[in-house]
Amino acid sequence: FPPAVFPLSCVVQNYSWGKMGLESEVAKLVTSGDPLVQIQPDQPYAELWMGAHPRGDALIRDNRIPQKTLGHWIADNPACLGAKVKDAFQGQLPFLFKVLSVNTALSVQAHPNKELAAKLHAQFPEHYPDANHKPEMAIALTRFEGMCGFRPVEEIVSFLQNVPELRALIGDVAAEQLERSGSDDPRGVSAALRVCFTRLMKSEKKFFVDQLNMLVKRISQEAAEGKDTSGSNGDLLLRLHSQYPGDIGCFTIYFLNLVRLEPGEAMFLGANEPHAYLHGDCVEVMACSDNTVRAGLTPKFIDVLTLCEMLNYTPAPSSSKIFPAAQSQLDPHVYLYDPPVPDFTIMRIEIPASIKLYLISAVDSASILLVIQGTAVGTSTAAASEMSLHRGSVLFISANESISLHLSSPDGMLLFRACCLL
Repeated sequence: FPPAVFPLSCVVQNYSWGKMGLESEVAKLVTSGDPLVQIQPDQPYAELWMGAHPRGDALIRDNRIPQKTLGHWIADNPACLGAKVKDAFQGQLPFLFKVLSVNTALSVQAHPNKELAAKLHAQFPEHYPDANHKPEMAIALTRFEGMCGFRPVEEIVSFLQNVPELRALIGDVAAEQLERSGSDDPRGVSAALRVCFTRLMKSEKKFFVDQLNMLVKRISQEAAEGKDTSGSNGDLLLRLHSQYPGDIGCFTIYFLNLVRLEPGEAMFLGANEPHAYLHGDCVEVMACSDNTVRAGLTPKFIDVLTLCEMLNYTPAPSSSKIFPAAQSQLDPHVYLYDPPVPDFTIMRIEIPASIKLYLISAVDSASILLVIQGTAVGTSTAAASEMSLHRGSVLFISANESISLHLSSPDGMLLFRACCLL
């Protein structure tokens, strides 16, 4: 039999928003995983792609395997996905697993549902490269900040009253409609929110740049005088404006929740949920798609009309955006992040130092395992030989295969495993 468990060498994406050099968790993992890799101090290391996506197909680090990449190997050995996964996802690995190291904000964006994705792809294939939806989940590795979903209405109304530059862009009529909308009429609230957000995002470039400059000037002066600028969300505004001067996305901070995650905490981004990652390091897993509708904090193609049409305008507090992990009933060392979509599940595996032998159990799905900390020797009946595992190691595990870990680190291990539990 060919080996069905093997190490991978994964693709790095050097997007401009990434952390530089060894500041980046991506760079640290890559160089720990392969000490021969040279990390350039002035280069951003934004994303590590662990999967079989055509724009970042992982290389197989096992010279007994004739296929060079994971995508080719899966195409030749589709049974490795597990019978259910293979049938449900047409012989493709249904998820892409990543590590992100965010230094400056990513664009304000949302991902379409399957129906909209198919339509956008048919109409504008150059901007929407595939017909799939793209739910995603981010789990913090370091303290992580992002914007996600619409704030409770009272918070938005408070900003409309404290930030005259924002109110000028939206106009009194729309602002008053939101101020008058009652919590007993959620559809009315969503409709008013949609009007306000759309008016903001479609405002005339010269007008919003003037308002933004006035706002930045006012907040800078207030901050210099030692005044509290939190009523205008001053700190975040100045930070985003310094990263993307003159960008309409700076105003989205008055509509979207600021979500702060501690390591191990997660947020799930379903279809049509507006979001923008701001800072920190996380592991992320998503359906295998590249479809992103953007509208600010970016030099890339922006599609304001589509974004404003598609968004989920349901206000909710930021605490509701933190997705809970459930401790596994079968193994107390495993915490499951199981979102309401079929495409992926993530496991966080924390092995204490007292345990010297641990079994990574078989699941009925192909999976990808990432080592964040600790060292071990892995053995599997499905592997060609024993595998040395350490920080930055990435393993592909075929469906229904298990691995025994012989731990050698004094401080235990932390691993993340992405799979598809149908």
